[in-house]
Amino acid sequence: MKTNREREILIVAINALLESAYDSTLDEIYTLLKTIEDEEDEEDLKAVKEAREEIRLHGTIFWEEIKK
Repeated sequence: MKTNREREILIVAINALLESAYDSTLDEIYTLLKTIEDEEDEEDLKAVKEAREEIRLHGTIFWEEIKK
């Protein structure tokens, strides 16, 4: 995970590139980012379901396992 400063630098660099991008490129970037976000949401939901099933089958689980 990046530090806040690293994130700020990266966001500024990305914004500079976005300012000069064609509209069609912006559309493609938006679609790609949305797809990535949706996939991450699906992965999060799957992990929650798996954790719930693990609890149902074996009782409580350790926090370290949930974080994985």
